[in-house]
Amino acid sequence: MTFVNSSGVSAQDSGEGEAAVEALELFVMPQSGPFRPDQISIPQQKMIEAWARSAHADASAEAFTHWDGEGEVPASCSTCHSGAGFRAFHGLDGSEPGVAAAVPVGGVVDCETCHNPGLAEITAITLPSGIEHPVKPGVEAACLTCHAGRAAGVTVSNAVGEKADDTPDPEIGFVNPHYALAGAVRLGAVGAGGFEYPGKTYSGRFFHARPVADCASCHNPHTLTVAEETCLPCHETGNFDAIRISRVSYDGSGDLSKGIRSDVANNAALLMKMIQDYAANVAGTPIIFEPHYPYFFVDADQDGRADEVDGRSASYKAWTPRSLKAAYNWKFVTADPGAFAHNPQYVLELLYDSIEDLSGPLEVDVSELGIQR
Repeated sequence: MTFVNSSGVSAQDSGEGEAAVEALELFVMPQSGPFRPDQISIPQQKMIEAWARSAHADASAEAFTHWDGEGEVPASCSTCHSGAGFRAFHGLDGSEPGVAAAVPVGGVVDCETCHNPGLAEITAITLPSGIEHPVKPGVEAACLTCHAGRAAGVTVSNAVGEKADDTPDPEIGFVNPHYALAGAVRLGAVGAGGFEYPGKTYSGRFFHARPVADCASCHNPHTLTVAEETCLPCHETGNFDAIRISRVSYDGSGDLSKGIRSDVANNAALLMKMIQDYAANVAGTPIIFEPHYPYFFVDADQDGRADEVDGRSASYKAWTPRSLKAAYNWKFVTADPGAFAHNPQYVLELLYDSIEDLSGPLEVDVSELGIQR
């Protein structure tokens, strides 16, 4: 083999090849044109960058990888866990509207989920309660489709039927409202997402106040972060954890210097304690909540950990109609981290009524708890 350098000097493999290679001049690619990649303008680049850092674009998240082993996102989940599934459900891809479809894994909530021109044609969303709720043309249809949950108060009613309130029944399973329920919480009684006790009245949609008109009024639609400056026209602070909209101490603490978020959290904690007291002392099987499906497990020794059977956590099977209603409302409220802002009055009503309902068989005087509805 012969090497030839730019000066025409040749060298044979017999020891001279290496020197010849070193003698080769460095080849530099010429400029490929008048543009450099860093100078090329990409329309909406800042918005794309913001979206790419958001939870909607996190292709490694459980919300989008849960079905990787199966190879496809099932129809029952694809509407909200894949842009392709969302478009299929609403017929934005040319398919029949209202029919969910299984789609390949790997998708996220992509740009076309919220920017598809066909969204302007969607005028209403059917909620898990069966109620058809109108939406403004555009992105509100996307928000409400995926943030209304997968169950409602009527789902709980159907699950318990006419069964005795305090009789454990292994045929009753936990009804999970799902996650990120901002839309259902904000609609309140209009959407009937929570279990609403008969004979009680409940607050409807929380309209907040101008300039808040829809989800994007408070949440940046690309980063999903809360725009704290939206709070300032009406509140003394942009720190939403410190915002309080009432002079009533709902948690009975009497501390009105803290945000309403604290009242919601404290009453939710009280409800969980009563659910556990009821399970142990009335249903006869202690219960524990853990943040993985199916969420509620047996804790017979009450050590704060789920009991194990054959190496797996023992699912709770001693639900009564009364405990299921309370546990559903607890999960409904706590599954929305922003419930205190989306509709504080509605969630406080659900928590109070659930506590009150459990108080009977537990022989607890609600008035002594100091909580308010």
